[in-house]
Amino acid sequence: MAVTPSSLPPLPSGLHAQHTRRCATINTGADSLRRAQSLHRPRQGEAVVAPQEGRNWVVIGFMAVIHVLAVVALLPQFWSLTAVATLLILYWVTACLGVTIGYHRLLSHRAFRVPQWLERFFATCGALSCQHGPIDWVGLHRHHHKFSDTDADHHDSNKGFWWSHMGWMLEAVPALAAVPRLTGDLAADPYYRWLNKWFLALQLPLAGLLFWIGTVTGAGGWALVLWGIPLRLVLVYHVTWLVNSATHCWGEAVHESGDKSRNNLWVALFTFGEGWHNNHHAYPHSARHGFGPGQLDLTWQHIRLMRALGLATQVRLPRAAAQPVS
Repeated sequence: MAVTPSSLPPLPSGLHAQHTRRCATINTGADSLRRAQSLHRPRQGEAVVAPQEGRNWVVIGFMAVIHVLAVVALLPQFWSLTAVATLLILYWVTACLGVTIGYHRLLSHRAFRVPQWLERFFATCGALSCQHGPIDWVGLHRHHHKFSDTDADHHDSNKGFWWSHMGWMLEAVPALAAVPRLTGDLAADPYYRWLNKWFLALQLPLAGLLFWIGTVTGAGGWALVLWGIPLRLVLVYHVTWLVNSATHCWGEAVHESGDKSRNNLWVALFTFGEGWHNNHHAYPHSARHGFGPGQLDLTWQHIRLMRALGLATQVRLPRAAAQPVS
């Protein structure tokens, strides 16, 4: 049964920049394609993105190499408690601080505000996930919300689990042409332009640091490099991609969001709360995704802590769906 705003508890007092539910208005078929094509055409002064067709062999090659190295990392000679700790710490830094807090809720949806130095820190953590630089990631995500599960959606779940999980990125992505139109706020920042260009290079100083730590601790330099970069990247990749695939296939749809988004507990557990995806598509600008009974949202707990410390302001929550904050 679908949940309506009137059936949910009221928003507690004292929260900033609340917003009511924005019920998705997603046009389908030819209309979605026309709207997408208009976004893909640059206006005067906007960057021109050259159209691409066919397979993206650079991405295919990168993914093949990184997955092979992830398997190599699991060989017995590279196992240690230090390696496991390295993986878990960098998983939190890149998946939680970087992708879910930084790229997603802060930069893509502006669900809250933080000082510039902290925003750039979160964006840098996101860049360490190697899922595009901040401008491209945010642009593609905003494009997805405009055309979710239509022909214009670059990871349209109607094309199957494999396509929405990772198949789409192995082909040319027409939606990249719309990124300049959708990311003017980020492109105005020279640091984000630099980070968008050089995000892959950030793995080099990280590799040097991990090799040094592994050498001085006796865990092995190459062991920490393998666990901290390829194995961690592959883990974060697939966990992130499950939000595009699994939460558009399995789970509960308690809100009319206009697409196939679902709330999925097990995806939420691995993604620090991103698995409450139907909630998110119904209230896309909410800083809190898990607002139903028992919906653990660790990303929201990080934001809540930052708000208590005075670092996060203008925290946006849906009036109808927010639970009292204890």
